[in-house]
Amino acid sequence: MRTKNSIRNSIFSVGEKFVSMFVGFIARAIFIRILGAEFLGLNSLYTNILTMLNFFELGIGIAINYKLYEPIANKDTEKIKSLMVFYKKAYTLIALIIAILGLMLLPFLPMIIGKINIDVNIYFAYILFLIGTVISYFLAYKRGIIYADQKQHVISIVNIVYTIVLNALQLLILWWTKNYYLYLILVIICQLLENVALAIISHNMYPFLKEKNVKPLDKETGQDIITRVKALAMHQIGGVVLNGTDSLIISYFFGVVTVGIYSSYYMVINAVKQLIKNMMSSVTASVGNLLVTEKAEKRFQVFKNLRFLNFWIGCFVSISILLIMQPFVKVWLGEDYLLGFSVLVVLVFNCFQSIMRYSFGAFKEAAAIFVEDRFVPIIEAIMNLVFSIILLKMFGLIGVFLGTMLSSVAYWCYSYPKFVYKKLFNRGYIDYAKETIAYILLFIIIAIITCLISALFVFENSIVQIIVNLIICLIIPNLIIYIIFRKDDKLLYFKNLVFKILSKN
Repeated sequence: MRTKNSIRNSIFSVGEKFVSMFVGFIARAIFIRILGAEFLGLNSLYTNILTMLNFFELGIGIAINYKLYEPIANKDTEKIKSLMVFYKKAYTLIALIIAILGLMLLPFLPMIIGKINIDVNIYFAYILFLIGTVISYFLAYKRGIIYADQKQHVISIVNIVYTIVLNALQLLILWWTKNYYLYLILVIICQLLENVALAIISHNMYPFLKEKNVKPLDKETGQDIITRVKALAMHQIGGVVLNGTDSLIISYFFGVVTVGIYSSYYMVINAVKQLIKNMMSSVTASVGNLLVTEKAEKRFQVFKNLRFLNFWIGCFVSISILLIMQPFVKVWLGEDYLLGFSVLVVLVFNCFQSIMRYSFGAFKEAAAIFVEDRFVPIIEAIMNLVFSIILLKMFGLIGVFLGTMLSSVAYWCYSYPKFVYKKLFNRGYIDYAKETIAYILLFIIIAIITCLISALFVFENSIVQIIVNLIICLIIPNLIIYIIFRKDDKLLYFKNLVFKILSKN
């Protein structure tokens, strides 16, 4: 049942991301054509400000979802009701905090925005953005029980409908009226309708949530959630610093033009990573169920299979980016927006190691291992900043990304072996090191072989080059991995799983 739920959730999660990306590209292009680049800039700036304010969610949803796994597995409806009421109170408080802090920023908007040449009331537009963000927290907690019960596909279906309907209505409003405020008001209406829809669905799926006789959450559980939220806050701070430093360093030492060129590469790589992350994170609820119902040996077997799948996907995707990115950027933006190939190599390796974290992340999140390594993301962020500045002085732009690569050792050499391998699976550091190094070396070897083969097929036409390189990436990495692992239990597991699904259908 866990496997079935994981596959179903993964399929719908990937589908949701594809729809979001596809619709987003079209919507942005039409938005620029109708309102222009300055409106897009203002839109992006307000989105970034309110994304930062969303930091105050502090991972409460993750912490409470972890606490829901066990009572859902044990069908303890009383504990579930208590947790959901706690969830509701927490999200109401967060919405209030974001509203207050958001309003406190109003006097500083002219200074943040600077001079603009468009006819828009910056305060009114910002307030509409703020209302949309605040309202997103009302009834949003209802998603938690659906997610924790391994039914994320339900949320994905609603999100797909929401994305298509919202963007379609927004574009129609822009086309007919060119009114930016109506464009923003639609976000508020659709966001509210989406949350109401999920609330109705959750009540139908779990009728006991309508019951009024709810016991207060016991102090021990409440305190444990608060402790984990404090730790998650450290992870979020580290993530914000880590993801924001590279662009700041590049801007300071190399200028905003270089930031613009890098941002194009980042946008593509990040979109691919998010797609895979959505797919891998969709198994988190199933892993949570596994951790509360199975012993260490069974857990490790599932982890090995998931990590192998993670490697295969990460290897194929990273090598594809390596071979396709340069001709793609030529077609998309022109030769002036190309980074050096050596820089791309480091970006791709960082992409690979980042993707390889997802299997560990699924188990860490499901086991709520946040308190134990709460200082690791801060250490990683500081290491990234220090190493990047030192190495850029030695090697130039590529040094910034080498610093990011070196900072990742904080997780790979400490957090993952100690708190996942040792704690969850009772496995030693030597086994962890052997398996991790083997995957890294295999990725490097496959990447080199694929690059050497692609070098035999060079074309002047960039579109032809993209097609040829894509065919090479589809064949070579996947064929090598299949040959190496064809008799391995991990590959046989997925082969049997595919045959089983096909035979049933």
